Amino acid sequence: MIEVREIEGKKQLRAFVQFPFRIYRGNPNWVPPLVSDDMNTLDPEKNPAREYCRAKYWMAYEDGIPLGRIAGIINDKYIEKWKNRYARFGWIDFVDRQDVVDALMSTCEQWARDEGMTAIHGPLGFTDLDPEGMLVEGFDEMGTLPMIYNYNYYPRYLEARDYQKDVDWLEYRIDIANSVPDRVRRVDAAVRGRLKLRVFEARRAKDLLPYAPKIFEIINETYSHLYGVVELNEKQIQGYVDQYFGFVRADLVKLVLDEQDRLIAFGIAAPSMSRALQIARGRIFPFGFIPLLYALRRPKVADMYLGAVVKEYQGRGVTALLMRSMHESLIKAGVTEVESSGNLETNTEIQSVWSYYPHRLHKRRRCYIKQL
Repeated sequence: MIEVREIEGKKQLRAFVQFPFRIYRGNPNWVPPLVSDDMNTLDPEKNPAREYCRAKYWMAYEDGIPLGRIAGIINDKYIEKWKNRYARFGWIDFVDRQDVVDALMSTCEQWARDEGMTAIHGPLGFTDLDPEGMLVEGFDEMGTLPMIYNYNYYPRYLEARDYQKDVDWLEYRIDIANSVPDRVRRVDAAVRGRLKLRVFEARRAKDLLPYAPKIFEIINETYSHLYGVVELNEKQIQGYVDQYFGFVRADLVKLVLDEQDRLIAFGIAAPSMSRALQIARGRIFPFGFIPLLYALRRPKVADMYLGAVVKEYQGRGVTALLMRSMHESLIKAGVTEVESSGNLETNTEIQSVWSYYPHRLHKRRRCYIKQL
C-alpha cells in the first residue's frame, strides 16, 4: 500500500532533495541538481519567494521505501496578477508505477482544493527562474543544469490523470564552430552606428556587479507577459546577485549600453556543467568543485541562460550586437556548441535568431494543467 507523508524538518527535506539520485542512478542523460541550491530554494527560511508563496512537500513510500516526491505551491502574487486561482506542482519524480503517481497527485490536488484553487498546473517552481516544464521529447539527450530531465513515462502517467497541455517550451542545440554569420556581422555594424550602442566587455565577475540589479529590472520588465511570470522583489534580486554573480564567467556575460551608459540589453551564457555535475553527484564539497572548475575553464558546450532587450529597443537589431560579441567570446573559450534554455513555442523572435546558425530542435518540455 502506498503511503504519502508530508515532509517536515531539514532531515526529511534533504531526503526529498536527494530522492532523484535513487531512481536516476546510472542514467547517462540525467544531470543532478546542486543539492545545496535545491535545499535553499525549498527551505522556507531561505527563499524570499516564500513571503508570497505557500508550499507543502510530500513523499510516497511503500514498506518504508521511497517511491516518489512532489511539491505543491500556491503563489499568491501569481493569483493576484493573472486572476487565476491555480496551484502549482513541481519537484515531481517517481518510479515507473501509475499507483505512485495517483497517490502523489491526488494528495497535491486535494490540498489545492482545500485551499480554494480551481486548477493545478506544472511542473513549475516558485518563480520563473526555477526549473519548469516536463520533458516530453528529447529523452535521449543530455540534460542541463537549468532545465528538468525526466523519464519518458512521466508524461504518460500525468495524461492518464486528465492532465492536458497548457504550454510548451522548445530547446535548441546550436552549432557555433564556424565564424560569426555574415548577416549577424552586417546588422551588428549597422546598429552600432545608427543607435550609438556599445557592448560592455567585463574582465572580471565583479565588474558586472554594478549592472546586476538592472539586469533583473529588465527581466521583470521584459518577461512580465510570459507564461506564469511574477516579478521578482528586491530580496529575490539581491539573493540571485549574491548567489550567482560572484561565479559567472565574465567573458560570457554581455551587456549593451547606450550613449548614456544605460543598460538596454544583456545576454548570459555559461559553460555547461552537465558532465561535471554527474561526476560531482550534485555536491561541491569535498571534491565536487574539481570537475566543476575544470568545466568552467575548458568548456566545449555552453548553456544559454537569460537574455533580454528593453522594450524601446526591441525589433531594432540589438540582438545582433549580443550575438556577435557572445559568439566571438564562445569561440575564444573553445566552445563549439550551445544549448538554448527553454523558449516558449510562441516566441518566434528567438526562433528566428537561431535560424542564423546550424541548429536543431532537440527537446520539448510541457506545462500541464488540470481543472479541479
